[in-house]
Amino acid sequence: MVKKINKKIISNFFVFLKGVAMGAADIIPGVSGGTIAFITGIYEELINSINSFDLKLIKTFQNQGIKGVFKKINDKFLFFLFSGILISIFSLANIIVYLIDDHTIKIWSFFFGLVSASIWVVGKNIKKWNKKLSFIFMLSSIFAFFITQLSPISNIEKSWFIFFSGFIGICAMVLPGISGSFILLILGSYETIIEAIKFRDFSILLIFGLGAILGMFSFAKFLKLLFKKYYNIIITIMTGFLLGSIHKLWPWKINYGDPIYINSEGEIDYLQRNISPFSYAGDSQLVFSLLFFSIAVLIVCFFELKKENK
Repeated sequence: MVKKINKKIISNFFVFLKGVAMGAADIIPGVSGGTIAFITGIYEELINSINSFDLKLIKTFQNQGIKGVFKKINDKFLFFLFSGILISIFSLANIIVYLIDDHTIKIWSFFFGLVSASIWVVGKNIKKWNKKLSFIFMLSSIFAFFITQLSPISNIEKSWFIFFSGFIGICAMVLPGISGSFILLILGSYETIIEAIKFRDFSILLIFGLGAILGMFSFAKFLKLLFKKYYNIIITIMTGFLLGSIHKLWPWKINYGDPIYINSEGEIDYLQRNISPFSYAGDSQLVFSLLFFSIAVLIVCFFELKKENK
């Protein structure tokens, strides 16, 4: 009995930690919380749990009461996962922004390793390659590359647009390979949302949250339907998205061109392009970057081996 309780506590704690990792990933433009969910082995359970919210819950409540409802919606899993996501977003936002600003190469090397290994993790679920899947893979890679090349626009703070950003952003966050934060950056609402998180502006967060909830439930149902009918194609698209967007996480970059916008702190942002670490003007931190890259790859391999041994 005690062992059972301890196992449940440990299991819930790990779900919480996976939520923390997803929340941290969702803050960073270029990384997807959906990718973290996939490599940690909870992606399918997450989609199924979200989809359990339907009109049948009314009938479940009438027949089995509130306990039956909680059981159907996988309440413990969702509670600990979303607790981790929210705590991570609200408590780690400033830390992650600091790490990206002050330890840029190390952080991007880590996430570059994480997504590089994720391409293999997601791609190996493709049951059988053929010409059609190869073409879809190529198209989805090009599409993701094109999306991540778009220039961000200035912040838009209108309520309807914040709601729309929440709706679109969460769809990208749920899908491995597409960064919800980067989509928000392109839409021009990333800075607004980050500032709202920093300064606890709940009026903006409420509007954004309502859009995100609607988007999450709508997209999860659509995604489950697609998985059921076109599993191989969807996995191929996800793999293509990961490959096409990975260049955004390359640690060594230089600014070029005219400023694209000035953020709320008066800092000027430029377009960037990737360069070789040997052409980097400052300290390339090559040894550290390889170390952080390797750590990330090992983490992904650890979770993958854990899934296979279940």
